[in-house]
Amino acid sequence: MLSIEEKYKKWMDADIPQELRSSLQQMSSKEIEECFYKDLEFGTGGLRGILGPGSNRLNIFVIRKVTTAFALYLLKTYENAKEMGVVISHDNRLYSRDFTLEAAKVLSTYGIKTYIFDSLRPTPVLSFATRYKKACGGIMITASHNPKEYNGYKVYDEEGCQIVPDKIKPMLDIISYLPSEIDIGYGKEKEAGEIITLGKDVDDAYIEAVKTIQLNSSLNKKGFKIVYSPQHGTGLESAKRLFLELGYNVTYVEEQCSHDPEFKGTASPNPEMPEAYDKALAYAVKENADLILTTDPDADRVGIAFKNKEGKYVLYTGNQTGALLIHYILSQRKEKGILPKDGILFDTIVTSSLGEEIAASFGVKVESVLTGFKFIGEKIQQHLEKKDATFLFGYEESYGYLISPFARDKDSMQALVMISEMVNYYRLQNKCLDEVLDEIQKEYHYHEDKSYSIYFDGKSGIERMNEILSSLRENPFKELEGNKVVAYDDIDSLTHYDLVNNTKTKINLPKSNVLKFFLKDGSTIAIRPSGTEPKCKFYYGAVGKTEDDVTSKTVRMHKAVLSFLGL
Repeated sequence: MLSIEEKYKKWMDADIPQELRSSLQQMSSKEIEECFYKDLEFGTGGLRGILGPGSNRLNIFVIRKVTTAFALYLLKTYENAKEMGVVISHDNRLYSRDFTLEAAKVLSTYGIKTYIFDSLRPTPVLSFATRYKKACGGIMITASHNPKEYNGYKVYDEEGCQIVPDKIKPMLDIISYLPSEIDIGYGKEKEAGEIITLGKDVDDAYIEAVKTIQLNSSLNKKGFKIVYSPQHGTGLESAKRLFLELGYNVTYVEEQCSHDPEFKGTASPNPEMPEAYDKALAYAVKENADLILTTDPDADRVGIAFKNKEGKYVLYTGNQTGALLIHYILSQRKEKGILPKDGILFDTIVTSSLGEEIAASFGVKVESVLTGFKFIGEKIQQHLEKKDATFLFGYEESYGYLISPFARDKDSMQALVMISEMVNYYRLQNKCLDEVLDEIQKEYHYHEDKSYSIYFDGKSGIERMNEILSSLRENPFKELEGNKVVAYDDIDSLTHYDLVNNTKTKINLPKSNVLKFFLKDGSTIAIRPSGTEPKCKFYYGAVGKTEDDVTSKTVRMHKAVLSFLGL
């Protein structure tokens, strides 16, 4: 294995773009270490990293290597991979188009047909197009909601689902024996795979599919006003078309409608961050809008803000929006007599328990999976093959929702349509979303769900995150603020520990470095390192009988956890 110094020299001796060479020449020894101490790794959202030279950065050479591995994986997995082909899409980020064309070139040299779009498209369109073209795989070039310094690479299977760990292991094994990213070449098939630009039919079919999810398509939209921002990303064209064809009155945040890779018009392209709404809120006040919607750069996530009963604009979390959507979809389906008896809903192990309580009251089964929407996509396919359940909804706390499985990744376009319909439905009953959520929580339990992230940069940061989880396994919480821990899940050992009965049972999930603690009052704590960013994530779910029971409880829980861990 080459040392950091040897890797650096190999890059400097190679034929690389001047931009990358200049960057390397200007680096400090610490920066060189960060670029070369490891290879960029696949996480919950695929390959994602800071743009720049080196094996631990995203660049044309890393793209070439990982696409070579994907090509060899597809040829090994699918007998007719060359004819089935691969669909590739990208977002608005720096080098996204370059990476798309490079990936297409690599696949072509292995004789694999490739479909590309004429320009950027949302992640859910990539998922849909992979299924629509009956391709054997898909690639999405995106870093989702990360800052402008990042880009990424996600791979999809023939069902338009991000490839899950069990399926992707052979590809990772292939990567392990390939030459270094700087030494990798191209395939040598005599007959190159055709590179085809997709036509309008794919976009048309996708838009029509999104329209079918409506439950109350004939609602009166007069006087209903929406403000929308694509955060410079891929959502603009699809969202505009949907809003226009469905008859919604929408004002667009013009400063955030250019496909600017520098994201100059927004304080943050991440809908989870309050500053992402700054400009949209100004528009909403001016227009007296009922609803603000914003999608992240690759348009798989959507965040909302709305005018509450006091006339003030309020931001809702993914858990709150998810609970509202579940209640709206299930109640409307029940009212219309189209709620199936075998309905199923998917969430994740770090998602609020409120959605599960709502679903149970409608007789809908809930299955929780690991973080990463690919696990929801996998479950959809498993149940479709067994024909034992009807998919009704899938969601993550991180603003990702799926209503219909014609796509197999989270789909902000579907969410835009359903959220708009839901808010308008309640508006016509003179109700705001905060009033509706309060009614829901009175019927079930009050919930306050909040997540926090602590960043640990670089090699030492990864080691520190692993130390935190290891120390908790050796010395788990016994109580928190006087609230006793009654059980916990160690997803790495796949063991559920019942501390009341002193028993252990097997957990039916893939292994993952996650710990989840269950408190006596129904509250929960989950801790895991992020699979896409250098940070440790803490998820708190406070549960109580009244609003006072949960107000600020997650803040106190987090302080107690940090104190326990010495952070």
